Amino acid sequence: MARTAVYYGTVVTVILVCTLLLTGCTSTPGPTPPTTTPVSPTANGTTPIPTPTPAPGDVRSVVDANNRFAFDLYGQLSRDPANAGKNIFFSPFSISSALAITYEGARTTTADEIRTVFHFPANTSTLRQGYMGINAGINRRDANFTLRTANALWAEKTYAFLPSYIATAERFYGANTTNLDFVTHPEESRVTINRWVEDRTNNLIKDLIPKGAIDAATRLVITNAIYFKGNWLLQFDKNKTADADFHVSSDKTVKVPMMEQSGDNAVFRYAENEHLQVLELPYANATGKGLSMVILLPKENDLSAAEKSLTPANITALRTSASSRRVDVYLPKFKLETGYSLPDTLTAMGMPSAFTGAADLSGMDGTRNLYISDVIHKAYVDVNEEGTEAAAATAVIIRETSLPIVPVFRADHPFLFLIQDNDSGAILFIGRVTDPSLS
Repeated sequence: MARTAVYYGTVVTVILVCTLLLTGCTSTPGPTPPTTTPVSPTANGTTPIPTPTPAPGDVRSVVDANNRFAFDLYGQLSRDPANAGKNIFFSPFSISSALAITYEGARTTTADEIRTVFHFPANTSTLRQGYMGINAGINRRDANFTLRTANALWAEKTYAFLPSYIATAERFYGANTTNLDFVTHPEESRVTINRWVEDRTNNLIKDLIPKGAIDAATRLVITNAIYFKGNWLLQFDKNKTADADFHVSSDKTVKVPMMEQSGDNAVFRYAENEHLQVLELPYANATGKGLSMVILLPKENDLSAAEKSLTPANITALRTSASSRRVDVYLPKFKLETGYSLPDTLTAMGMPSAFTGAADLSGMDGTRNLYISDVIHKAYVDVNEEGTEAAAATAVIIRETSLPIVPVFRADHPFLFLIQDNDSGAILFIGRVTDPSLS
């Protein structure tokens, strides 16, 4: 039955890295970050107070919030007509990490909306300690796979941010601040940020921030990057991979390279109910609980049966019901690259004020002059016989609303001119220039 179901079903979702890794796995740390300007121009340079070890309950609260947001956002994206028939892949942890740092600077209605959409715990200490604990767990070393995450702030060098905000981002989220010249060198600043993202995603996420997204009104960019590479605990035999039918819909079939895992050694945690098959494919690890890919496969070619199961309670119940048994597995090799601009999506989910002039990000600078102009997310995943490589990055771009517009007067085309007596108003000369090279 497993073989038939895979050939005639659809792989629904890979609950990869972010949903399953948050309960105590370890990893290989990323490269040492470059030297950065430590704080904004208003920082007082004081030494941070040592932070206590996060409690398991704090981590659990943030994990639960992240997972609820994961399924909420998946539902929103899957219902968007723009995504009809398209693959979906994203890192909820990357997005929620960047927005948690944003939330630290939000106040009043803006803060309430962000907290509701991301299900952040109301207790600020729980939020901070939870993210600190999760990030520490992700960035620990494991000999068998690579997993790392990083945050950063990129601040306009002439703009005064509150020292308390800069210190909070660094202390609890590991987000050091680099001062850039957005006003006169926005393109160079964009390239600098994108290079940081590339470095921390093994060059898988390129050009996260597109041209034009950063301009002279940009005041702050908040970034998160996450990277994972791991081999299957039981790798697929490349000699068994063969082209096979993949039924996209009832009237469309494509050929894909289908991997096969069979024989006496093909023992995996497996469960099924009336509508679904559930399979866990573990990655090799040396310590801790490690990571697994969880695949939800509808028994018929109907994604809705699987999508209805996308709640934290349902996923927990399905995984709890799974047991180790022999399974013949047929899984397509696939590689996905996705990109999303999320303001409309997050607005529809319940946080509209952050993207308008009504935004209250006064916890960042003490004013009501800032708003979010964009939330950009890119993700990549490559699943093959050896294992999986995945990366994602998020950028929250924050602009100033009250920035005066500086006009540009470039006389590089025909124009009229006159010379006028300012006392009397009399026009003394008048002319037209159509070709300055002619005398």
